[in-house]
Amino acid sequence: MPVVKLVLEYDGTRHVGWQVQPNGPSIQAEVERALETLHRAPRRVVAAGRTDAGVHARGQVASFFERDPLPLDAYVKGMNALLPPEVAVRAASLEPDGFDARRSASGKRYRYAIENGPTRAPLSRLAAWQLFRPLDAGAMRAAAAHLVGRHDFASFQASDCECAHAVRDLRRCDVLGEGGGRIEVVVEATAFVKHMVRNVVGTLVEVGHGRRAPASIPALLAARDRRLAGATAPARGLCLEEVFYGDRGAGGASQPS
Repeated sequence: MPVVKLVLEYDGTRHVGWQVQPNGPSIQAEVERALETLHRAPRRVVAAGRTDAGVHARGQVASFFERDPLPLDAYVKGMNALLPPEVAVRAASLEPDGFDARRSASGKRYRYAIENGPTRAPLSRLAAWQLFRPLDAGAMRAAAAHLVGRHDFASFQASDCECAHAVRDLRRCDVLGEGGGRIEVVVEATAFVKHMVRNVVGTLVEVGHGRRAPASIPALLAARDRRLAGATAPARGLCLEEVFYGDRGAGGASQPS
């Protein structure tokens, strides 16, 4: 049976996250509601990553089985006419039977934005963590380098993470920009544990403020103790930028980050 693949962009500020929940509007519910209107029957979609409340996406991927797919243009223009302004379908394609947005993913890239200027940045207030004390981006880059590779990231996973283990392959952890301006942390891995990116960012910020040495990161990884890492960075700075398929990675599903 054919599978419809959707690439989604959304501002997660007013949503409780991707997954349908009883306590507020979710991105999944908005997408399924639009699909039900188009097909005149319920549709259930699977996403590449269950982004948390307040987390944004520029390249989220969702998929669903469809025996009689509509013209692809209907999934873009038709759904965008039905979705709220903060959610959009950027592209649609037909994939072979067996494709699954989550299980077929070989990796993901997240970008976390920090506004590090001396005053508030009103235009970025919903899409960046605003920190006024200058950060040492060089120290943050030195610390981030220790995270790249295959490690047990238990020190960076949420206490309620349901993953069987925290061993992950982190292919990229770049700190872009300089203190006193905009800093972006770009993280790419085959899979993530829950809150991993936000906990990494919170720890790197401690390094940038001089409260933790870059050389302390290997010991933090070895400790496998969440209590020793930095605080979880706010959700609003995080964006799921791209999901990879094929030979871009080794596969694996992600918990929310």
